[in-house]
Amino acid sequence: MKDIFDALQAGQNELLKRLTDATAWSPSDRMTAYQAQFSEISATSEMMLRGLSKHLDNISATHGARTRKSFAQMTEVTQSFNDKPEAGGLFDAWQTYLTDSAQRMVLTLDTLRRRGDNFIEHEEADCPPVLIYDYEVTVDGKDLPRPCNYMLLKILPPEGVEVKSWKRPYIIIDPRAGHGAGIGGFKPDSQVGVAMHDGHPVYFVSFRRMPEKGQTLADVTRAEAAFVRKVMELHPDAAHPIITGNCQGGWATLLLAAMNPDLTGPILLNGAPVQTWAGRVGENPMRYNGGILGGTSNAMFYSDLGHGVFDGADIVQNFEMLNPSRNFFGKYFDLYAKADTEPERFLEFERWWGGYFLLNEAEMRWIVEQLFVGNRLSKNEANLETGRHVDLKAIRSPIIVFASHGDNITPPQQALNWIIDTYTDEREIAIRGQRIVYMVHEQVGHLGIFVSSKIARKEHTEVTSTLKTIEALAPGLYEMKIDDFEGPLAERTFTVSFHERKMEDI
Repeated sequence: MKDIFDALQAGQNELLKRLTDATAWSPSDRMTAYQAQFSEISATSEMMLRGLSKHLDNISATHGARTRKSFAQMTEVTQSFNDKPEAGGLFDAWQTYLTDSAQRMVLTLDTLRRRGDNFIEHEEADCPPVLIYDYEVTVDGKDLPRPCNYMLLKILPPEGVEVKSWKRPYIIIDPRAGHGAGIGGFKPDSQVGVAMHDGHPVYFVSFRRMPEKGQTLADVTRAEAAFVRKVMELHPDAAHPIITGNCQGGWATLLLAAMNPDLTGPILLNGAPVQTWAGRVGENPMRYNGGILGGTSNAMFYSDLGHGVFDGADIVQNFEMLNPSRNFFGKYFDLYAKADTEPERFLEFERWWGGYFLLNEAEMRWIVEQLFVGNRLSKNEANLETGRHVDLKAIRSPIIVFASHGDNITPPQQALNWIIDTYTDEREIAIRGQRIVYMVHEQVGHLGIFVSSKIARKEHTEVTSTLKTIEALAPGLYEMKIDDFEGPLAERTFTVSFHERKMEDI
């Protein structure tokens, strides 16, 4: 703190010296210059101090709680040591502990060995989707006029599940942000499972590890539009498909709907970072990286190292650095602490987390320039390619946005503030005949939005069952809330309400 004040004081002294030397200035001009410069310095100082104060408060709260917890545990251990000699069992306690610890360590190391074997097996199979459902390839993007590495998969219903072809199809677009596809159908209780158990045909947009030569995001958007047309062809009696976009797949869904407003039914954006500069002072540090680490030059440098191909492992590293203690220590301690129950879940997740996918330099350049640094998409200034402007206001289908306060990768501001950038106010949304509904969870993390079984059974189930209601709403901006539920888990019913909102509520 003292260093910051010293630096500001030195800057003010230098400014005073330069202003004093400007003897040609009139007293009024000099006073105006003084006021302007001091206002700028004051504003900058206030912002720096706010950010620093916020970080210090967070550090104090987090480490203070950890310190108190550690002291309480030390007191408990000390008391246990004092009690054991009286009971005559200190040696037995140490022996039991060492035996248990050694067994847990062996099981942990064996799980890490299995992870390595799974990684090699997954790589040799060219990193297929981690879906737990059987599927068949309906359209392969490499066969399209503008080839790309995307594919449309038809999910085959498991035994005992009946799918009705006349029901509205679901198309799920998984994120291509360093990892492979399949996380949206990772568990039985998932986005795929919820839609399929309700009788809807489900299609999944997957992708291969390597992009096609010369592939651009415009090619990907064209391929996704071709996928939607194919689904409509296969289900002529059904309404337009529902498009669900997870994370990066969310803004890809917006591109698809904006460039093809006649193709899609309602679109669902789950944890999608569309307004990537938004956030709170002192929080969500990853949003600063694009500016302080060199803007587009950083991504282009890594693409040059890959001879025009950007390694998705670099994107994954950004996610891991958001919480290094968790990714480099915490998850391994959890595996050690639950060595008898955790390995299978750990291995399933690591199979997806450890499979890295690549992007062409042109794709990465568009993402950085139009989204992460330029923030042009939400301001309706983006061009998908030369002569093809992206106008989010052209979307006519209802838009449902799901965000969470527990999401440190796509906080609610990044998931919702694009609405403020795109539209003048909520009245413009209504005038254009648009319906935008958002729902904010209090705790679930980023991956939990589209992986958690609890979220699938509650939030995704309710979105699925209330889409007709959403389409029947009067145009405008709404918040959806799940107010109450009743019944056992498998047959649980929910009470849902919709509340009109204004931009300031977001």
